[in-house]
Amino acid sequence: MSVIEFQNLPNAQQCQKSAPPYLGLVCITSDKQVRFRTITRTRYLKLSLSDRQSALSELYRHNLQRLHDALSFCQQNKIQLYRMPSNLFPLNDLEDKIGANILEAMSADLATIGERANALSIRMVLHPDQYVVLSSDSPEVVQASINNLAEHGHIFDLLGLPRSPWSLMNIHGGKSQRTEKLVKVISELPENIKSRLTLENDEYAYSADEILAVCQQAGVPMVFDAHHHICHENLDSYDHPSVASMFYAARETWTNPDWQLVHISNGEQAFNDRKHSDLITDMPNVYYQVPWIEVEAKQKEEAIAHLRSWWLMKNNCT
Repeated sequence: MSVIEFQNLPNAQQCQKSAPPYLGLVCITSDKQVRFRTITRTRYLKLSLSDRQSALSELYRHNLQRLHDALSFCQQNKIQLYRMPSNLFPLNDLEDKIGANILEAMSADLATIGERANALSIRMVLHPDQYVVLSSDSPEVVQASINNLAEHGHIFDLLGLPRSPWSLMNIHGGKSQRTEKLVKVISELPENIKSRLTLENDEYAYSADEILAVCQQAGVPMVFDAHHHICHENLDSYDHPSVASMFYAARETWTNPDWQLVHISNGEQAFNDRKHSDLITDMPNVYYQVPWIEVEAKQKEEAIAHLRSWWLMKNNCT
């Protein structure tokens, strides 16, 4: 890769020796090495009970193997952070209990996956889907969101992942101007959820300042997303003073600063474009100090390799 490809990255022309952060793979690979299957609720409910059993059993086994493959891919490519898909075991929360029972029957296999991740020192995290809205005005939506998080927490428990932000479940604030309610709901969450919960600022409802206040009051860590911040505030640089300020403020919410995790993405067509680009070509200077970065770029592992090559070039400059 040429220097030109990296010219927009901060300090590309300077020689500052620093340890690279752990860069995280988000869910799948850009090629077909790591892929998962799913099934729609509509299709599932059209099946007989026996067909539901066989369909979910086969799908769960397939996805469990793909999760094993994801760890292998991370091991081979020296990736120490992996965000699992939120729909890894779909429909396991239905009243027919078929999916839930299959998961319980697979508990030993799930535990083996967790043990392997631990042995490989691969940090496994999760970003539940957009329908998790703890700040909703609807009690039904709030309860459904808690149930969704509880299912994820149960899967984390089956995997043997620690009840701590090391194995975080990261969500957005949801409905805006509901800080008080959000803090209250979080305070009442079961321990296997709250112990892993983190909150992230977004482009629309909750600014970095607002989600920081929630995290401080609720006692949960903040995952700072620099791109969401510059989009929300309509900034023209990742090195606007508020970016570093929010990064350091977010760090204070982590009991263990060495576990602090942030997100990086770039705009696809313009700096403030909310759509993600293929690669990362611009990054806040302050991110050199972060230990863990989830790389939210369309080219997935290629974006990680791109950043690593740049970091190597930066540290080997003379």
